[in-house]
Amino acid sequence: MTTVIPFDSTRSSRSAARDAARVAELRTECSIVTADGGVPLVTGEYVDYANFDYAASAPCLTGVAAALAEALPYYASVHRGAGHHSQVSTDSYERARRSVARFLGVRTEADASGSADAVVFVRGTTDAVNLLARAVPEGCTVVVFESEHHASLLPWEHPASRAGKVVRLPLPETPEAAVAAARAALAEAPEGPRLLCVTAASNVTGEIWPVGELVEAAHAEGARVVVDAAQYVPHLPFSLSETGADYVALSGHKLYAPFGSGVLAGRSDWLSAAAPYLAGGGATRRVTEHDVVWNDLPARHEAGSPNVLGAVALAAACDTFTTETLSLQHIREAALLERLRSGLTGIEGVHELTLWGAEHARVGIVSFVVDGLPADLLAAALSAEYGIGVRDGLFCAHPLTAHLLPEGHAQAVRASLGVGTTEEHVDRLVGAVADLVARGPRWEYADCDGRLAPVPDPRNVL
Repeated sequence: MTTVIPFDSTRSSRSAARDAARVAELRTECSIVTADGGVPLVTGEYVDYANFDYAASAPCLTGVAAALAEALPYYASVHRGAGHHSQVSTDSYERARRSVARFLGVRTEADASGSADAVVFVRGTTDAVNLLARAVPEGCTVVVFESEHHASLLPWEHPASRAGKVVRLPLPETPEAAVAAARAALAEAPEGPRLLCVTAASNVTGEIWPVGELVEAAHAEGARVVVDAAQYVPHLPFSLSETGADYVALSGHKLYAPFGSGVLAGRSDWLSAAAPYLAGGGATRRVTEHDVVWNDLPARHEAGSPNVLGAVALAAACDTFTTETLSLQHIREAALLERLRSGLTGIEGVHELTLWGAEHARVGIVSFVVDGLPADLLAAALSAEYGIGVRDGLFCAHPLTAHLLPEGHAQAVRASLGVGTTEEHVDRLVGAVADLVARGPRWEYADCDGRLAPVPDPRNVL
C-alpha cells in the first residue's frame, strides 16, 4: 500500500512533542543551497525568495552539495579505468546505486521469473518511462490514465515503443472508480503481457493515487504496474517491496539533487531481454566484425559515460531522506499546505483545482485560478512585485489540467512546497494573491520572448 502518514491528533503529548522537536530540526538537517541577499523587486527592494516551484525542480540540498564537493576531486570515468580516481569514482557510482535501492525498497530476492529488481540510472522520469516503453515485450498492452504527466502518458505511443495496444482511460471520478476502471481495462485487454502506468501523486493537484489498490487489481489480472513517483518521493516514503509495484521511475531534480539524474527500478526480466536503450560503449561485452554481445543489467541500459556526479547527488538525497525524515517532513508540509489552502480559499474569486475533492490526501502542491486575472499575469506579478516564484501553464499534464480548469480560464497557477518553505512564504503568497485580486498589478506587463515581464524592468535579472 502507498504510505501516507498524516498528523494524528490522538497521539500522546510526549510523542507529539518529540515529533514537533524533530520537525523543527529538519530545517537544519534538510537545508538547501540558496543565494544570499534575496531577490530584487521592481520597486527596488530585495526580499527573501519565496520558492513555490519545487514540483518543477527542487533546489540542491546542502548535503548533496557537500557530497559533490567530496566526489569532485576524484571525478573520473567509471568501470573501465585502471587509475586510482577511476576506481574511486566507480565505487562511488555503485554505492550510489545501492543507496537508491535502499531508498526505493527494491527486492533483492529472485521472484517467480528468477530475477531480482534492477536499478538503472537514467536522466529523469521521462527517460525512465521511455526506457521501459522500449523494454516491454513486443505488443504489450499498456493502460494509462489521461491524468498522467506527459512523461508517463506519451512514451507508450512513441514510434520506438514496443507497446502494442495503448488504452487511455478517462479521468476517474473517485479513487475507487480508478481501481475499477484499471482492472476492467486490463481484464478486457488481449492475451499477453499487460502493463498499468499510474502516478503516485499528481503534479497538478498533489492528490495521492491509490497505488496499493491499483497494484492489487492489476496483479489479479496478471498485469504489471509502473509507478511514476517523481512527485511522491520528495514528500513521502515509497517502497517497491511494500507496494508490490513492478517498476518505479523518479527524477533527481525533484528530489533536491538537480544534476540530470533519475532512476528506473524494478523487475529485471523484461529489462534483461530487451535490446539496449542506447547502443554504445559500456552496454557491450564484446564487439567483433560480425557480432555484438550486449552486457547484462544494469550496464545494458547505461551506454556511454555515466552521469557519475548525478548518481552521487541522487544517492546523497536518498541517504538524507530516510523514512523517518520524510514522514516528519510530510507532517511539516501538511501544516504549511493547510495554511496555504485555507488562506487561498478565503480570497474571493480563487478556485483550487482538484480531481477528487478538497479532503482527499495530497502532497504539497496547490494549483488554482483567479477570476479576472490570467495565470501568466498573476505569476509575473507575484515574481516581480513580491519575490514569489510559482509556475503557470498546464504543467505538462494538458488533458488533466484542461479538464479541471473552470470555464473562462486557459491556464492555472501552481504553488508547490518543499523543505525550504516557511510560514512567512505561505503568508506572503496568500497576502500577495489577495492584494492582486483587490487592486491588480502595480506595474505594466508585456510579452517578452513568449512570457509576460515588467515594462520597464529595472531589476536587471538577466
